Amino acid sequence: MPAPDPWRSVFEYEYGAPVGGLLGIGFASHPESGHDLVMVVSHDGHGLFDAVTGEKIARDRDPDPEDSTPDAVADLTCPGLGPIAGSRVHIAGLFGGGLHTTTEDGWTLEAVTPAWPNDRVLLSVDGGLPHSGPYGELWWHIFHSTYSELRAFGFSPSGETIAVATSSDVSLWTRRAEHNNGSSAQRCPDRDADPHPSEPRGCEGGLTKVVKPR
Repeated sequence: MPAPDPWRSVFEYEYGAPVGGLLGIGFASHPESGHDLVMVVSHDGHGLFDAVTGEKIARDRDPDPEDSTPDAVADLTCPGLGPIAGSRVHIAGLFGGGLHTTTEDGWTLEAVTPAWPNDRVLLSVDGGLPHSGPYGELWWHIFHSTYSELRAFGFSPSGETIAVATSSDVSLWTRRAEHNNGSSAQRCPDRDADPHPSEPRGCEGGLTKVVKPR
């Protein structure tokens, strides 16, 4: 089932963007546009996606060996690339770590495995399991990992992006308009003001190549 309004899928295809040998993902913010960015770490190097447009804006196929995977350092980080070069990004995935599973305005993400080993990712506005409302109104099944191992899932620190990563792809959802001139994301209704709503709880409303000196 698709994610509810105001969330929209960032990529054209249901399975997201293919990333073979994906190890983990992390969030950053674009220093100019303010868009959420998703850094992807895989056996084939590092990549950086704009989480609003889906564009891959940077790629490093040959990271330094000491920084190629997050387990090389205690804080599970990898060096940023493209517009976030010079910073380090916390990576969640195969080697540990985690992403935000709640937002300030009441959205919750959780993974369940009713038919092992196929994980399902649920999005809700009723506080999470056990769900208090009907499916499709207060909680939604937004992702089903049927052929690859779930690596990480969560919200960006801004709460504007949902990311789900498996060993073979990354899927993104955003609630920020693609061309909104920097306006903030649409927010979810106040859960405390209307704890038992009768209506669904949705809301109304150029690639940089990294070249190393040799």
